[in-house]
Amino acid sequence: MAHEIILKVVEQKGHCVAGHSVGDEIIFNFETNEINGKICLHALYSVLPKIYAMAYGAEFPWLEDKDVSTHACPDAFNPVVFQVIRKR
Repeated sequence: MAHEIILKVVEQKGHCVAGHSVGDEIIFNFETNEINGKICLHALYSVLPKIYAMAYGAEFPWLEDKDVSTHACPDAFNPVVFQVIRKR
């Protein structure tokens, strides 16, 4: 059984073309196969491996909180930083 994952925008610099701003949340519910919220396809493509890994129980040894990671979108000039939060 997969855990719910929440992506929360915690930092945004410059101008995000997709319109992400601090506080935005995108919820990945693996029980209902739904994604609630909007996310830039470039950010989604880059963060998807981490979402699936955390949803299915992966733990990264370098994280203090095994249920919270960070991920930056690939736009180096206008970065959006997400928290990847696993709900157990």
